[in-house]
Amino acid sequence: MIRLRLAALALVSAALVIAALPVSSPATGDDQPKLEPGFRSLFNGKDLTGWHKNPEKIGHGDGGTWEVKDGAITGEQDPPGGGNGGILLTDETFGDFEVIFETNPDWGPCSGFFMRSNEKGSCYQMMIDYHNDGNVGEIYREGLDGVANRTFNIDGIFADADKKVLKSIVASKTKPKKEGEVIGEPQINLDDWPKIWTHGKWNTIRCKVVGNPPTITTWINGTKITEYTSDKKFEDKIGDKGHLAFQVHGGTGAWPKGAKVRFRNVRIKEL
Repeated sequence: MIRLRLAALALVSAALVIAALPVSSPATGDDQPKLEPGFRSLFNGKDLTGWHKNPEKIGHGDGGTWEVKDGAITGEQDPPGGGNGGILLTDETFGDFEVIFETNPDWGPCSGFFMRSNEKGSCYQMMIDYHNDGNVGEIYREGLDGVANRTFNIDGIFADADKKVLKSIVASKTKPKKEGEVIGEPQINLDDWPKIWTHGKWNTIRCKVVGNPPTITTWINGTKITEYTSDKKFEDKIGDKGHLAFQVHGGTGAWPKGAKVRFRNVRIKEL
């Protein structure tokens, strides 16, 4: 009887210890969200089936390094910090669509999500410039004419003088870089940025592309960031349909050594 009581006490003690351990959020793609009606997956969470690197060298490089780790597409320069980047494209092409994916980048890389891209990376890009003087969510005409509808910047607030411990991220209105430059008004409350985007966790991105010239709408974690309509069609470079792609920016100043970007649960609905 005493032995049974001791055994029971031991089990209760073990249960209390387990209950006291911290519970961390899963860092894998196993917790895939339920597909909305009409959406299908573009990434299987295991390998890069259905995706390919840029087939020839482009301005960003030969392609960078892309692999699947913990259920996510992970990208970095090849070699790390060496300046050689590139893009990872879908094998399929798309016209009008809605796409949803999750991203959790390290602080410092200049990345992006490409829409209607050709094999050389000319596209409409939703910026994921996750660094000081960066931007996440607005549109840049990559490899077209370099025009953007950028209205705000993001900057890191650090807890140490060496800027190694990121405490928070704030947003501020973009300032003109030359006389006469007109900057539009942000479509979000910039003070809300720390609530819109969560550093170090998975953030859900949604993009909708309709028409040509396209109207592109983006959301972060359910908050509408921008609705942008292109004033040009760029028929000489891109068409009514194109690839989706993720970017590792080229150049030694655009990517800290060892930094990575991550994407998972990529889903699309063609419209």
